[in-house]
Amino acid sequence: MKYSFLLFVFLIISCSNTVNYTPEFKAKTEGTYLYSLDETIEVSYNDKNEISVLWRGVDVRPIAIDQNTFTSVEMNKKLRFIKHPETNTMYLTDVTEDDNKIAYDYKKMPENFNVPSVHLKNKNYTEALKGYLAIQKEDSTSVYINEYHFNKYGYKLMRDENYKDAIEVLKINAALYPESDNVYDSLGDAYLKIGDSLNAFNNFKKSLEFNNGNKRAKRFVEAYNKA
Repeated sequence: MKYSFLLFVFLIISCSNTVNYTPEFKAKTEGTYLYSLDETIEVSYNDKNEISVLWRGVDVRPIAIDQNTFTSVEMNKKLRFIKHPETNTMYLTDVTEDDNKIAYDYKKMPENFNVPSVHLKNKNYTEALKGYLAIQKEDSTSVYINEYHFNKYGYKLMRDENYKDAIEVLKINAALYPESDNVYDSLGDAYLKIGDSLNAFNNFKKSLEFNNGNKRAKRFVEAYNKA
């Protein structure tokens, strides 16, 4: 199957003419398309009037077939621009063997739209949390939300001495997994790093509510109560 696709792409490269994208078409189609709950396809056009596509942050070197259609070896896909007749919203759709089948796969999003992971990277923690909670509501087993990964990222930030950012990331983790003793234990640890003993106490105490065998948390809470 993959060999056939590569052969198809080779023939396109060999035979296709340069596509002339009009200013109107470029204005209508360039932008961000939602590929998954936390991934996008970014479409733009360069100074040579060639289409450029970023997928998962990587240039996938699209090969134009016609103004509406392009292929990508990296994505192993043939994609087509299509406008929804009722909403007038642009979409990218997977072109399948049944070329007449109409689907609206990847919706063009509003300007300045970002997925949760981009908000997290940009330190827009409130928006990141909103996005992750929405993902969790839609699919609680989604690969885009993972307690261990958030915790690991929080500790990486602590090792880099970015304590305030670490706290924000770990707070997101606690909001996503409010019944996990570990998220509060990690938050308590982060607050200790900045000398905030009250918030450290509150989080270690919360951790003990879900796991009274947490010896470190128990020692801290007992010492704090005696102080």
